[in-house]
Amino acid sequence: MSQSLQVSTLLLVPMAPLVGAVLAGIFGTQLGGNHLGRRAVHSITILGVFISFVVSAMTLYSVIVDGAHLNETLYTWMVVGSLNMQVGFLIDSLTSMMMCVVTFVSLMVHIYTIGYMEEDEGYNRFFSYISLFTFSMLMLVMSNNLLQLFFGWEAVGLVSYLLIGFWFTRPTAVFANMKAFLVNRVGDFGFILGIGLIAAFTGTLDYSEIFQKTHALTALLLPGTEWSLITVICICLFIGAMGKSAQFPLHVWLPDSMEGPTPISALIHAATMVTAGIFMVARMSPLFECSDTALSVVLIVGSITALFMGFLGIIQNDIKRVVAYSTLSQLGYMTVALGVSAYSVAVFHLLTHAFFKALLFLGAGSVIMGMHHNQDIRWMGGVRKYMPITWITSLIGSLALIGTPFFSGFYSKDSIIEAVGESHLYGAGFAYFAVLAGVFVTAFYSFRMYFLVFHGEERYDQNPDAHHDHAATADHEHHDHHSPHESPWVVTLPLILLAIPSVGLGFIAVGPMLFGDFFGDSIVINAMAHPAMKELTEAFVGPVEMAQEAFTSLPFGLALFGVVLSYYMYMINPALPAAIKRIAQPLYTILENKYYMDWFNENVIARATRALGNGLWRGGDQNVIDGFIVNGSWKLVGACAAVIRKFQSGFLFHYALSMIFGVFLLMSWFLWLKV
Repeated sequence: MSQSLQVSTLLLVPMAPLVGAVLAGIFGTQLGGNHLGRRAVHSITILGVFISFVVSAMTLYSVIVDGAHLNETLYTWMVVGSLNMQVGFLIDSLTSMMMCVVTFVSLMVHIYTIGYMEEDEGYNRFFSYISLFTFSMLMLVMSNNLLQLFFGWEAVGLVSYLLIGFWFTRPTAVFANMKAFLVNRVGDFGFILGIGLIAAFTGTLDYSEIFQKTHALTALLLPGTEWSLITVICICLFIGAMGKSAQFPLHVWLPDSMEGPTPISALIHAATMVTAGIFMVARMSPLFECSDTALSVVLIVGSITALFMGFLGIIQNDIKRVVAYSTLSQLGYMTVALGVSAYSVAVFHLLTHAFFKALLFLGAGSVIMGMHHNQDIRWMGGVRKYMPITWITSLIGSLALIGTPFFSGFYSKDSIIEAVGESHLYGAGFAYFAVLAGVFVTAFYSFRMYFLVFHGEERYDQNPDAHHDHAATADHEHHDHHSPHESPWVVTLPLILLAIPSVGLGFIAVGPMLFGDFFGDSIVINAMAHPAMKELTEAFVGPVEMAQEAFTSLPFGLALFGVVLSYYMYMINPALPAAIKRIAQPLYTILENKYYMDWFNENVIARATRALGNGLWRGGDQNVIDGFIVNGSWKLVGACAAVIRKFQSGFLFHYALSMIFGVFLLMSWFLWLKV
């Protein structure tokens, strides 16, 4: 343990946001008498997150410069037999990097919220929620054991339920948060099974002790089956990641989470919750490295998500939903990287994605504010003239998203594609096609949105919904005939600060994070069995050369083609998309219905579950438990009592006769036994 890391200081990281959340949630709302006003609430919560960010940055500096490391138990919560349930911190390069990402993005979202939620009645409650969300994610990434990880895992799910349904008077918001909650419970069921198997066969929940017993686990089979135990454990853990990180088919909750306010969309999609699954698999890399089957499952699921969720982004007209489907696709890229054992590349893309995706979401929110809460990109256009800061920062975010050379997204995204190309796992061929095709798809829908919003003719005064109730898109007062306007500084400042790492972070970090010793022992790779990272390292010559070579590569050509095609279709020949829609109407219908996944869940799975529940209720509860066990027992007792009652006549000679008859039966029984 390094002397430069003190537990008392590290406690400030999760506790400062928690204190801010508690003060704002109690004393800033009706619960505690509204003693704190808006200024006090946002000042307290922002100060808490700022303290957390400063300590996180200092921790990262100590880890990088001094090689600091800490793995310490804070206290023991419970002991069950030989199983210790503890709370503790594991601080290494992976954790410290995640701490900085979470706290910085959260700080930007807190500042942004001052402007975005200015007119909302739930202002103080919202600040309490997002600070509590930050605390939950920090407890997750700082944990040194699966118990604390699971606590943070469930806590971010609970707070996301509150945030997605923040505007709880809207039926769509209530449906969306319930959908997110239920889908995540499906994934969490697999996750808790994986944790339970680990606890059962290792006798511990501590990371370091589990990893020491990894080789023993590889020799075991799941009792009663021929299945490898380590494979079952890894797949169960990954099912949990599928729910949290919205992988197909457990992705359906994420687009609907757009019903929450834009700041929380940025926080959920960029730095918290959806990245939890990616972080968990990277942390559990010593286990996943022992199962090629589990890695292939991860690879294939990620490939499907990366490509097919990107297709859905093409037909979206809500500006937030375009960015939401972009998140799904990019999470698929990260999962693909995990599947080919390029854990450091997956985490690196998590890092770069956090900044440019937060930038895009907050930029979308700024556009929504400037357009007086219109979210339909078909009724925008020419916004760059009115919102120059939002325009240029959104352009930077879009360029980073599509992997433009020298932008941060390029270094992480291109590394994923190269790593998949070097992999020989089952499913790598399909994955390589998916991530390559995804480059074109991402560029097309990203710049479709960009061109329709910021360029072309102004269409904001042609919106057919301008005179209708806008409750489905905003909670604020609608101004029908006003021109777009730039957002206040509390909105534009976070955009500028997020744009900086979206441009330069990848260039700085690609060498040490992917091809250096930044992660050290935080991530374990079996280079003999999975040589993708080894081959990437041998081919790397520097960030400048990597970007220069990209200009002649296939991914760059696909991205450029996507940008040019979107410009032609939506700026030069806007009649073409409508013509394509008419020709390919069946395909468009499939995409518009999101591959009918929602229909399938609601009409097949939900109805089958309801039918099963009704069957268990009627057959099990009513007939067996109530009808046979409970009611049957008293009916049997009553029937027996009715018969016995006939022998209770009150006449002495009846009782004497019964006794004689009883003695006769006993004597007959004994005589029969002797014979």
